[in-house]
Amino acid sequence: MKFFLKLKHWQFFGLTVGLLFIIKIVVLVVIATRNINLFDNPKADYFAALLFFVFFFIFVGWFYALGTNLNKKLPDGVKMSLKKFKWFSFLSVALVVAFVVFYVGLASLFWLPDIVFAGLYLFVVFCYCYCFNFSIKSLKAVELQRAVTFSDYAGDLFLFLFFPIGVWIIQPRINKIFEEKEEA
Repeated sequence: MKFFLKLKHWQFFGLTVGLLFIIKIVVLVVIATRNINLFDNPKADYFAALLFFVFFFIFVGWFYALGTNLNKKLPDGVKMSLKKFKWFSFLSVALVVAFVVFYVGLASLFWLPDIVFAGLYLFVVFCYCYCFNFSIKSLKAVELQRAVTFSDYAGDLFLFLFFPIGVWIIQPRINKIFEEKEEA
């Protein structure tokens, strides 16, 4: 997973957005050449799920690698719960996989009230927000070498939330931290 932290910003952008673009083109070519109706055919759901999973696992892997590796580099006196971060990361992945599997393959076999899905969805959003916050707070604490407040990392959190733009600014800072620590 540390491999994500050594990628240059353009490599990481290409890996995520470029890979999604290539898979989308392949999916559209397969749909067009096999005369698959995109809206009336359940096979289109499988293609969409594949596209989602590729991006999702790369993105979550990046956050997980960032959170776990930066936690090791936190300055003395700054304590953040790595156990809670790992737990919320796991729960978010497990619940998203369960949602996709349910909606793509099992929705016709089971019925659950929409309120259950809404509650689980909100919990997944909470897990992501916690992981975003943990990762960016760790990054800022390592950069500043002190405990940080929300005002110290609010702008960076905004960059994380707008991934395609933010990765061009955040990934070089991540590279710098891990290059400096290896040289020292």
